[in-house]
Amino acid sequence: MSERTQNTLESHPDIMEMRERHARAERAASSQQGQAVEALALITGLYLAASPWIAGFNDLGTLAVNNLITGIAYTFLLSGFGHAYERTHARAWTAALLGLWTVVAPWLVAGNVDTTRTIVNNIIVGVVALLLALAASAAAGETDRGGRSRRARTAR
Repeated sequence: MSERTQNTLESHPDIMEMRERHARAERAASSQQGQAVEALALITGLYLAASPWIAGFNDLGTLAVNNLITGIAYTFLLSGFGHAYERTHARAWTAALLGLWTVVAPWLVAGNVDTTRTIVNNIIVGVVALLLALAASAAAGETDRGGRSRRARTAR
């Protein structure tokens, strides 16, 4: 007969590294910088989604729908990123691309939507979204998938 062995988490060979990575993510998520970036990104995404109605260009259908979808996507990408801080590097870069898209959208979406109001709104919101996503990416990039800090890797 074959004896069945039970593998527990406590017997995992990388348990100390996994615990340290989790502790590092918790410290980053609970930092004032991490919380501020997350809160500002949430507000930015929600404003982007509602901006056609707030700034008064909801009659320009394609850009209004574009901003609604982009704002919702941005909010989902960066909200709650503190819970899995080191695993959000790719999500933060995707959010940065959405920030860039927001800046150029008035000239690229179908229809005549490049009015002064839409351009100013989208440039300001897009730049803020881009900067917040880059801040989130930098913070998330402090650790790699192996859990070592970038500083520790370069010190070798």
